[in-house]
Amino acid sequence: MKSRSFWPFLIILVILLSAAWGWMESNWSRRFYSDAGRLTHEESRSFEISRRKVQYGEGGLHASCEKKYCVRGSKCVINKETDKPECRCIDNCKPSYMPVCGSDGKFYENHCELHRASCLQRKKIYIIHSKDCFFKGETCTMAQYSQLKGILLDLQSHHQRQQTQSREDRTQKRFLVEDMFNHLDIDGDGHLSSPELAQLMKRKDLEDDFLDCTPENLLQFDDYNNDGYLNLPELYTAFQVVQLTLPEDQMVSMTTVTVGLSTVLTCAIHGPLRPPIIWKRNGVTLNFLDLEDINDFGEDDSLYITKVTTIHMGNYTCHAYGYEELYQTHILQVNVPPVIRVYPETQAQEPGISASLKCHAEGIPNPKISWLKNGIGITPKSSKQLMLLANGSELHISSVRYEDTGAYTCIAKNDVGVDEDISSLFIEDSARKTLANILWREEGLCVGNMFYVFADDGITIIQPNDCEIQRHIKPNDRVFTSYAEICPRVEGENIQFCLWASAVNVRDKYIYVTQPKWNRIMILDIQTQKVIQALAVDPLPVKLHYDKSHDQVWLLSWVDMEKSHPTLQVIPEASTGENLHIIHTHLDGMDDYFIPTTNLIINHIRFGFIFNKSKSEVHKIDLETVALIKTISFKNYSCLPQAMAYTHLGGYLFIQCKMNTSILITPQLIIDSVTDSVIGPNSDVSGTPYISPDGRYLVSTEEHSGRIRVQAITVQGEIKLIYDLQTTIQISDLTFLSSFTEGNQYYIYATSHLQTDVLFVELSTGKMDILKNLKDPIKSKDWPWSSYNRIIQDSGLFGQYLITPAKDSLFIINGRQNTLRCEVSGIKRGNTVVWVGDV
Repeated sequence: MKSRSFWPFLIILVILLSAAWGWMESNWSRRFYSDAGRLTHEESRSFEISRRKVQYGEGGLHASCEKKYCVRGSKCVINKETDKPECRCIDNCKPSYMPVCGSDGKFYENHCELHRASCLQRKKIYIIHSKDCFFKGETCTMAQYSQLKGILLDLQSHHQRQQTQSREDRTQKRFLVEDMFNHLDIDGDGHLSSPELAQLMKRKDLEDDFLDCTPENLLQFDDYNNDGYLNLPELYTAFQVVQLTLPEDQMVSMTTVTVGLSTVLTCAIHGPLRPPIIWKRNGVTLNFLDLEDINDFGEDDSLYITKVTTIHMGNYTCHAYGYEELYQTHILQVNVPPVIRVYPETQAQEPGISASLKCHAEGIPNPKISWLKNGIGITPKSSKQLMLLANGSELHISSVRYEDTGAYTCIAKNDVGVDEDISSLFIEDSARKTLANILWREEGLCVGNMFYVFADDGITIIQPNDCEIQRHIKPNDRVFTSYAEICPRVEGENIQFCLWASAVNVRDKYIYVTQPKWNRIMILDIQTQKVIQALAVDPLPVKLHYDKSHDQVWLLSWVDMEKSHPTLQVIPEASTGENLHIIHTHLDGMDDYFIPTTNLIINHIRFGFIFNKSKSEVHKIDLETVALIKTISFKNYSCLPQAMAYTHLGGYLFIQCKMNTSILITPQLIIDSVTDSVIGPNSDVSGTPYISPDGRYLVSTEEHSGRIRVQAITVQGEIKLIYDLQTTIQISDLTFLSSFTEGNQYYIYATSHLQTDVLFVELSTGKMDILKNLKDPIKSKDWPWSSYNRIIQDSGLFGQYLITPAKDSLFIINGRQNTLRCEVSGIKRGNTVVWVGDV
């Protein structure tokens, strides 16, 4: 043996503390960080998003240093010139000796010095969990020390006459180390001394096998408390025997946070030499994704989520790297204060007429609704003629009197907030033209609450309550600004008729509608009920969507019927109706696009999606910049996207896959919009997905089989099957109507592309009914613009009517009574319908 000098106390302390952080040997270190690099390469975003570890004030602006988080190695200071908080590298660290090795190969006296260097050099320097940098210049190298410990384990295994199949068997290794300790502890005092370790060397006579290392090096490098002895925990540490614990009552942790705030999820897995914590959401590792709003935070590897929204709700799991079998589940629930709408805001009625005041409230948990009249609480017993319906969502007065005039306040309250709004009721004699009557009419109700139907013979405006045609705009009527005909006569055709494909309501001010035959969009002013402008677009405009968040109308044009080169165009500032222009995007090669809709809770949408039905992928686009963000591939699932739906609860996107000839039914796929990752099939659910307006229900319809599956999305972000229905309806289109008997519930109505019946389902119970014999639908060959050859259009948040076209007429359905209201004859190919009102 070569002689070796004793290390000074300082070096021992270095080794002591490095071992505490260096929980694995260099071979593990290389494996972990090579895995980290691989994950970073494979799973990181293709674009850079700067991390926003900042807490925001109520106004959305930076508040002060108290609410600004700076990365480790930096601190927040107030810039004297701008008077705003900013992060700057710290000048110096507190003197402490807790040595660590950096990923740059350098030795740092403590963690603070490493993070400060990372800040100053503007590059990421992380802690290398290895002892290599402490062994530089030593006779006993790290590799030889590792070899020594391996030989000791082999000797102990041989001593027990047990051959271990794998040194990675953690349980086996623990028993070997424990038996080794008991074997070496000759005096049985619970400590291994230098003489006891030296006896091992003499007894085995393996001096040459150990090269430049001896068993006494265990005492030199792994005596963490520096007492000159090794106890059993120190020997466990030397051989990387990791003992992790997770209290049984913390296997599942529930965290509730209010939307807009920040939250920290801390992993409860503990133990000596605990490896780094890995966080996952829906099976996708979060640690290396560099997400905008989710980051690793703190020395304890907690997960920090800034400005929580409803898409963040769901399950998060944490486990120590390499110890996946022991994991903790964090269930994150996001509460949302109530948001309400009342309808109507103002109404005037004559004595003896019934009146209804409606209040729709959304929030998490579901809000409870109460009413005040002129500041005094209302109860159902306060008047025989007054009723509260659908859990208070509707206040119905059966026969109004003059004394019922007043301001009715709807109040919605849940655990995290309250919202209120006023609906005014005036009871006036019809002969008296009071201010109330004048205001009521000037609000536009004379042109609101109407169905606008675009058919062969022009535009028909229908009042559903009385089944009256309020106005008919003919094909030869003129555009107000250009005086051109609304639907010009085509040479060679005997009859002058219109051809429409898609229409959207733009804030109850305008209706945009496409005319594929004339390669243009017509703009109808709702207040005057006149077509005011024609806007030339790319050939064959077939699909419109109004993005309320950015006041943009998105337009898909096929260019030709073979869809050889579809184009996507955007009309900004659509609600102004003035100086309109077209933005041609560079997003080529798409067949279709999908933009989620807003609701009371979610009033801003950031991203949309485009897809090509011949490629197994979708493209994510930024709606504000109209730029491609990234591509999400479905190649592993052989899915060609056909349709999409989105719920803000958990941020899930549901993808309908195109029917495969070899596989009759292809399950839907689910994308987690937090990580932009495909998290797998939606169980065995297939068909076209539809999401209820509040995001709580997913209804999936199989067109050919008539099968309907209804799933609930819980406020914890779970997707649960409620029931499975088998119908005889081959569904073309489906829509939701608010329940008139139960708050926060819906009915669904569905039409068939072949049959005359309309399907009704009460969503909360699965109760079904059929409205029969509504005449034959438009033939698919006469409606090439989409697969919805028989649409069904609801009448908005507070409406009770629906409309669906047949080949030569329209049918209006009374949803409150679930009966056919009337048929409007003489309207051919009226498959483009817009509802105007109650917005």
